[in-house]
Amino acid sequence: METISVRSLQHYLYCPHRWGLLEIDRAWAENYFVVKANAVHERVHSGESFSARGRKRYTDVDVWDDELGLFGKLDCLEESAAGLCIVEYKPTKPKTGMIRHDDAMQLYAQKLCADKLFKTDCTAEIYYADARKRFVVSFDASFHDELLTLLAQMRSYIAEGRIPDIRKGQKCSGCSMKDMCMPQVTSRRKHKSVADCVRRECGL
Repeated sequence: METISVRSLQHYLYCPHRWGLLEIDRAWAENYFVVKANAVHERVHSGESFSARGRKRYTDVDVWDDELGLFGKLDCLEESAAGLCIVEYKPTKPKTGMIRHDDAMQLYAQKLCADKLFKTDCTAEIYYADARKRFVVSFDASFHDELLTLLAQMRSYIAEGRIPDIRKGQKCSGCSMKDMCMPQVTSRRKHKSVADCVRRECGL
């Protein structure tokens, strides 16, 4: 069974086509938003532990679920009298004020791994650096069903070496892969390669 990282799962849910470029084509590009996110995560990826306000905090914690073939890293795991809490760091709070579904699914997958590994029921929160606030994330049974579906889809694409098409309505303006992906071109025609796409656009 192909093992899949929690981060890869979040990428797939955000944009399957972008995920395919990253995981199958091994392409990568950075922009302002990627650099900003990396800067926010640097402080919590030291692998160190420390105590504050009655809580023990562990950073860069490895978690996994062998049964699901899923693995990942927790930005921060807090231990207190109330139990364990997973804290995922994000650079920017969504303009809608609502937690993005791909971020919530990322946290659910992390929680699933942590719960099994530490034999407990972790709580989960997202910390938005720009707002300097934490928000509790809750889950229902639909998350588990969706997770299994997503993992099956991802493994199918990986096995076939096939990059998913750009889905209708995908928002691409802030994506670091926008120039590489060329959504304004590939949304009009489906091609087997970028070279084929360029030849057709240039009339060659």
